[in-house]
Amino acid sequence: MANSVEEQKFSLKEVLDTFSLCLSENKEVYIEHYVEGWRGLVRFMNSLGSVFSFIAKDAVNKIEILANFLNGENGAHYSTIQSMVKYELDNGLVDLTKRDKYPESGSRTLLRLHRALRWLDLFLERLRTSTEDGKTSVMCSEAYNESLAQHHAWIIRKAAGMAFCALPGRLTFFEVMNVGTPEQVVSMLGDALPLISEVYDITEKLYAQHELLQLP
Repeated sequence: MANSVEEQKFSLKEVLDTFSLCLSENKEVYIEHYVEGWRGLVRFMNSLGSVFSFIAKDAVNKIEILANFLNGENGAHYSTIQSMVKYELDNGLVDLTKRDKYPESGSRTLLRLHRALRWLDLFLERLRTSTEDGKTSVMCSEAYNESLAQHHAWIIRKAAGMAFCALPGRLTFFEVMNVGTPEQVVSMLGDALPLISEVYDITEKLYAQHELLQLP
């Protein structure tokens, strides 16, 4: 039996490879690879202890909801983010103004991962361009405040700020990525982050087009 998402060791190379498979030729985002990329990102968060547990646990929940849609009777409609949004909107399967019949629609579920992806993208980019004495707690807090914080209640923001103060140093983050030297990590992040950013940007544009960025 395969190890759970939480138990497997993180590999930045695997996340890079997975996100490189996310986009079709016409720039649609495959949910299967998106979910798999997120499984890798959860391993990254969990490998740093409990600091990111409040985000990682929620991400695992969202990953499983999307996986169930993918493997369900309407799985063909959940092949890409684009096909999912069209199917759910066409069939009235999204709560647009308040949480009602479909609190775990695919569109709402993916939006929560989408927001968290922005935070990780911003944080890892700061880590990539940081100096040896750069403070990971500051980098992480800045990235959080630019992204996820605006969607979290005050008490969660407060807890997040306290948790980030306990983050390990830059070199510990680089070791966790299982790539090699810091220079090799920086190089691979340079390859991986543009892929993650492109997936994010395509999703953001799609959700904005359909006015789904503020789903309750």
